[in-house]
Amino acid sequence: MLRREVFHDALPRLSAVGFKILLDILASVPRPLRVEEVPYTFRTRHAGESKLDTLVAWEYLVLLADKVFGGVVPVRFLLFSVIGGVGILTHMAVLITLFRAFGVGFAWSQAAATLVAMTGNFLLNNLLTYRDRRLRGWRLLWGWVTFTLACGIGAVANVGVASFIFNWRQVAWMPAALAGILISSVWNYAVSAIFTWNAPRQA
Repeated sequence: MLRREVFHDALPRLSAVGFKILLDILASVPRPLRVEEVPYTFRTRHAGESKLDTLVAWEYLVLLADKVFGGVVPVRFLLFSVIGGVGILTHMAVLITLFRAFGVGFAWSQAAATLVAMTGNFLLNNLLTYRDRRLRGWRLLWGWVTFTLACGIGAVANVGVASFIFNWRQVAWMPAALAGILISSVWNYAVSAIFTWNAPRQA
């Protein structure tokens, strides 16, 4: 229970991440609140199953990160970018395995590595970044299709922007490559948020 004006004060800064509303309110109000705990005892559950698992603890950490960094960069974008970094490592591991270890042609190895990395990124984002909107069943398959298409376009934008900056603006290769990565990351995040994980919140 809380006073209505307390909720109104917290409302502009409430996070869309997770479902721990009390923690969100306490971290969002502009002034410290006086809190009193009312104890109660849980009884044995007779129906359903608990939603408390390791991923709930993950959401707790994500909510705290959102309170720290959310005013500068959306926490979902940070998670999306970290998972993108994991995808780069996955891509290189698959490419090296197929091309160097098994002698598969470079083009086929690159294509397979790209597909594996995109799929891994999609599944991790579905599990962690968009846990509160995660897709299941046939919607999971359709989400993978839209995510792969979005990232495919992002990859083309990455190469195009980086090449333009390097060849036409005579910028060193490293800043040019980073610019391409940034553009594709923003594109992938924005488009997948709209077309892949745009469904209403799921239980």
